[in-house]
Amino acid sequence: MLQDGYLMRAEKLNLRFGGVVALSNVDVVVGPSEILAVIGPNGAGKSCVLNCMNGFYRPQEGRVCFGEVDITHIRSHKIARLGVGRTFQGVQLFPGLSVIDNLLTGRHIYMKTNAVQGFIYRHWTHREEMAERRKVEEIIDFLEIKHIRHALVGSLSYGLRKRIDLGRALAMEPKLLLMDEPMAGMNLEEKEDMARFIIDIREALDIPVVIVEHDMQVVMDIADRIYVLNWGHVIAEGPPSEIKQNPDVIQAYLGEERAL
Repeated sequence: MLQDGYLMRAEKLNLRFGGVVALSNVDVVVGPSEILAVIGPNGAGKSCVLNCMNGFYRPQEGRVCFGEVDITHIRSHKIARLGVGRTFQGVQLFPGLSVIDNLLTGRHIYMKTNAVQGFIYRHWTHREEMAERRKVEEIIDFLEIKHIRHALVGSLSYGLRKRIDLGRALAMEPKLLLMDEPMAGMNLEEKEDMARFIIDIREALDIPVVIVEHDMQVVMDIADRIYVLNWGHVIAEGPPSEIKQNPDVIQAYLGEERAL
């Protein structure tokens, strides 16, 4: 069930590291079917918001609710089981494994076979593996990576590794997907592909997405709503058409030359 029509709600988040205030009274809500962007200059607290949402950080004050469940003090792996998927700025993959095997690691929350059963590899283990591989093949089709399904991840380009990282998050079948700078380090073609996949995730898979991203052209093109942070404070929230004209946002982040 949704709480007040929102899938996730972060209320009055205060996060400090020693004397450094990372977040100050930050409120963020995520709708059940939207692409939500969080933008701002470096050090504004964008990644801290995502980390509070998926349990990597625990705010000193405030709370985070996923549906009707207060997840503020729940461990991150349990939050993942509830349906919150996550990708990170850096690519966190296993370079010595194939694309299929990397994607299968995202299915571990659904696998019931233990280490001993896996070693013996009886018929029930085989059936489970085949079922999970079929799920992974659906993701491979969705992300258009059939031609590299058996390739070692370490041999692939950075853009493809980022796509596989996204695929592993999708393998968890999330109800909400958090993406931290999904297009960092990509060329124009790779960014266009990633933007298309993000839109498809929302529209075809019906998974809302929260992205932290610095490419303002991409943000303005694909986001339904935008939060703008500066020095740990939310200074603006609204649709792209309003954000790009907001004088506080222009002064703090966009600059006159970047205002669209």
